[in-house]
Amino acid sequence: MKNQRDKLRQYQKRITVITSRETEIARECLAKGDKPKALLALRRKKYQESLLSKTDAQLEQLEQLTSSVEFALVQKDVLFGLQQGTQVLNMIHKEMGGLEGVEKMMADTEDARRYQEEISEALAGQMSNEDEDEVEDELEAMERELAGVASALPDAPNKTVLGEATLPDVPQTELERSQKQKERAKQRRIALEAA
Repeated sequence: MKNQRDKLRQYQKRITVITSRETEIARECLAKGDKPKALLALRRKKYQESLLSKTDAQLEQLEQLTSSVEFALVQKDVLFGLQQGTQVLNMIHKEMGGLEGVEKMMADTEDARRYQEEISEALAGQMSNEDEDEVEDELEAMERELAGVASALPDAPNKTVLGEATLPDVPQTELERSQKQKERAKQRRIALEAA
């Protein structure tokens, strides 16, 4: 269509040149006194001007059509973009599981949060592992002090007999104390996992 429009514009230029030439011919003929030829030249000029006005009307229609087609192409591209966007949104919604999936996830998240709060509240009333180790270390130190005092006394036994069971010796080295702390920590973890 753009080629046709360009051809019409070239045709308009050609007609404009012809009408100018016919006007000159009419003047020359009048100057020579040849009135019939001057009249003929003016008639051809008038005819060319009518063609020019028709060409103008056709050119205007062609330009309107070209604009309409270009706008329709833009609309088509917009529509295609909207379709693609809708498909992507639908795929995303499908991956999310829709509204029900989001609501279920939110409920699961809330349940997990409440459960974590319950665990935190249950543990908040208890001492930390370090505090528990420090308390037990302090107890062992007291037992060693008592054992040291007791060993300084004559005839003080190192082991206490209760029925047939005897109490174990208190660890005396740093290595033994560290191993005992690890064993207590392991027992606490097992107790927490069982709970």
